[in-house]
Amino acid sequence: MEIEKYYYSYDEFKEDTQILADKCRTFNPDVILGVARGGLTLCHLIAQAYDIRHAFSINSIHYNGTQKLDTFEIFNIPDMSKSKRVLIVDDIVDSGETMREIIKVLCHKFPDTEFKLATIFYKPSAVIQPDFAVKEATKWIDFFWEVDIK
Repeated sequence: MEIEKYYYSYDEFKEDTQILADKCRTFNPDVILGVARGGLTLCHLIAQAYDIRHAFSINSIHYNGTQKLDTFEIFNIPDMSKSKRVLIVDDIVDSGETMREIIKVLCHKFPDTEFKLATIFYKPSAVIQPDFAVKEATKWIDFFWEVDIK
């Protein structure tokens, strides 16, 4: 059975990124942390919107294509020991399991830092919900950065 898919274009992404950036302004982060790979494009644009040079990435692997794996890999954690407020950005919170693990690892490593999560898409059934989000995911999303360049 084929998964129903939704193509998420650059133009839609631009509009949604502005909405998300506006929602997150009250948090006033000093670091933007993008979850690679889906959160990197969003991380860059949010950092530009806030004129923040402290834009970092973290890696996590819990999916292989559309297949969820039984393991979590969280690596390339940047030094954020001097940060007070970190905005974690990703394209989607799907099951939320990966993000829950990422936040657990970050809070343990940086106990004096406040972390908030911002995503374009979320699923209400996820085990963790973003602090800031734009749209509910009702289908599999083909993000333009995943399908436009081959």
